Amino acid sequence: MKKLLEYAQSGDTVVVWRVDRLGRSLIDVLNTVNLLRERGVNVRSISDGIDPATSTGRMMLNMLASLAEYERELIVERVNAGIAAARQSGTRFGRPVSDPAVIADKLAIAKDARARGRTAEDAARLVGWSRATFYRHLGQESASVKSL
Repeated sequence: MKKLLEYAQSGDTVVVWRVDRLGRSLIDVLNTVNLLRERGVNVRSISDGIDPATSTGRMMLNMLASLAEYERELIVERVNAGIAAARQSGTRFGRPVSDPAVIADKLAIAKDARARGRTAEDAARLVGWSRATFYRHLGQESASVKSL
């Protein structure tokens, strides 16, 4: 969108499938259309048949943009309600909690590989980790040892 706004010049026509593709909200759509019109760029919507150069087209643009924003807000409300219902029924979101015993075993294998001369990256790959994950678990282990 940024490249389009930088590239469009007076006399060009920006063609969109639907007007709501010009922004994330009603204000975004209207600001984008107004910005383009002020620069002499025409805007055409294929599926809506809207021509913002006319007063009727601007009215239709406002109405359709309002409906599109309303539709997006309804979707967000439904998604949030679904997430809340899932949480109430006990669903956990995010990455599953790792078993500390498995982490300890993998860390022991990776540390042993390091002691035998392997690089940190190779040692981490042995247990399916990245180098950063290996160092993170090493740091957590040393921090828990210090706290004892």
